Amino acid sequence: MKKGLNEKEKLFCVYYSASGDARGSAARAGYGIAPSKSAAKLLARADIEAEIERLEKERSGFPAQAEKGLYRLAFGSVSDALRLMLCEETLTAQEIERLDLFNVSEIKRPKGGGMEIKFFDRLKALEKLAQLTGGRENTESSFIRALSEGAKLLSEEEDV
Repeated sequence: MKKGLNEKEKLFCVYYSASGDARGSAARAGYGIAPSKSAAKLLARADIEAEIERLEKERSGFPAQAEKGLYRLAFGSVSDALRLMLCEETLTAQEIERLDLFNVSEIKRPKGGGMEIKFFDRLKALEKLAQLTGGRENTESSFIRALSEGAKLLSEEEDV
């Protein structure tokens, strides 16, 4: 008998279906050691692929690529940009190619030395993401609404 996906696998599917970023999704789901390898192994599994497809079908009707891009801008990691900035030795072109610099809007080397990295505005990305998905009911909003309604009922009982 085949068991279902565990929590980390489910989280990976949710993050991947929202962002399209395999490495980042694996890292956020809790695959801290070699997230790229973990992501590759997960994406090769039929049950993971089926769950991702199911989640993406739930999102159908929305500009999926725009939503994924905004999600990555709003929640993406800046660790590779920091690695680039703090790297003591020169990185090879191959190493730079592997860095996830999706959230970086600008890189400068001032005349006095050092490096300046500017990132896209996360709050603007969140606002645009909220506008894009505003009409969609999601489990978080229904959960929060249920909590609010429960709190109202409890406060009404206390007043009686």
